[in-house]
Amino acid sequence: MKKLFLITLLLAIAIQVSAQETEKVWRTNVINPGIEYEHPLSSTSTVSLNLGIGYSGSYPNLTESSFQTGALYAIAPFADLQWKRFYNLQKRAESNKVTDENSGNFISIRLRSRGKSIDDNFNRKANYDFAIGPTWGIQRSYGSFHLLLDIGPQFYFDSKGNSGFWPIMPQINIGFDL
Repeated sequence: MKKLFLITLLLAIAIQVSAQETEKVWRTNVINPGIEYEHPLSSTSTVSLNLGIGYSGSYPNLTESSFQTGALYAIAPFADLQWKRFYNLQKRAESNKVTDENSGNFISIRLRSRGKSIDDNFNRKANYDFAIGPTWGIQRSYGSFHLLLDIGPQFYFDSKGNSGFWPIMPQINIGFDL
């Protein structure tokens, strides 16, 4: 899976054309606090990197068995790398809808990593874990306000070789374009 992501990313960079519709954007995200940079690769694709400290849950095969009840949480540093291909920017522009700050619908490949927990209420089998998978999403900017929603399946694994599959993983980012 890591090889597939890297090959996809390298292909996207290799076919780079001058960016006419996508643009460079710096953001701050509020829900999972972080700083994000989105860089155009072509007129319809970007790559974004989001670094921060955020809230997340547990992955079934990466957690020590316990008899905890209620919501399991971890607060940990994260890195989120996402290649996005916007498929409706031209249609939005023709309909006089906003495309600024890469406002559009997209499909993507997302790679997320999580570091050692700062605080949690469960035991992880390893301090570092990763998740990769395709997503479908929407991204909108309203002035400097930013909203991103995406969803897709994930293959997850940790640094000790434990792994699993999660069928539906949502992402919600609310923040501000800088």
